[in-house]
Amino acid sequence: MTKLRAQFAGLGAAAVLVGVILSAPASAAGAFPAFGLPFDTGQSVYSAGIHSDNGTSGVKNAIDFSPADKTVRVPLAGTVRIQHCDGGDWVTVDHDGGWRTGYYHLEGISVTDGQRVVPGDTLGRTGNALPCGGSSTGAHVHFTLWTLPTAAKGGDSRDFGVGAGDWNGMSYDEVSTKVAEAYGEAIDGKTFGGWQFTAGADQYSGTATEVASRSVVSLPGRFRV
Repeated sequence: MTKLRAQFAGLGAAAVLVGVILSAPASAAGAFPAFGLPFDTGQSVYSAGIHSDNGTSGVKNAIDFSPADKTVRVPLAGTVRIQHCDGGDWVTVDHDGGWRTGYYHLEGISVTDGQRVVPGDTLGRTGNALPCGGSSTGAHVHFTLWTLPTAAKGGDSRDFGVGAGDWNGMSYDEVSTKVAEAYGEAIDGKTFGGWQFTAGADQYSGTATEVASRSVVSLPGRFRV
């Protein structure tokens, strides 16, 4: 299967947005929660491996998934925040403790802004949608992990609401560089649905280890969940 990538043209790594500096989160996120996987178990899944949000530099807060049933689901209870661009919408979900997950390239989005969701709820289908720009090869979900300053949930004048999660109208170049620099959280070492993901030395690489069996799959690669 063709290696899936969600690469976006890079901007400078400086964390500057609309004339202000994006500082680190005002308060640390809570302990890493018990995330599931963003798709149903009992099926084959392809992953292109762990990479930075723009696929070239910065914190490796992203991983691409292509489940066989093409359906992307909620991995942990939270509240949907739809991010709007001229080319359409993409999905983020805010979870307790200041954690946020992102879902880019989705087609047939089936949730609405402010909707409360629980594990297993459908978010949409894997696809190649580019509502805010970027590129995609092969239908998948570009899954991202973030922390947001919990003190800024109602808006933060330091960065015009960006730290509170308002990314409406931002190009994916901006999200994947400036915002990722400030709020991206590394996938490395995190466990989702009984699988621990470890980043490799290169972009789009790493391993997926089934915690129960200690079975290791090299990424890019296919595994059964």
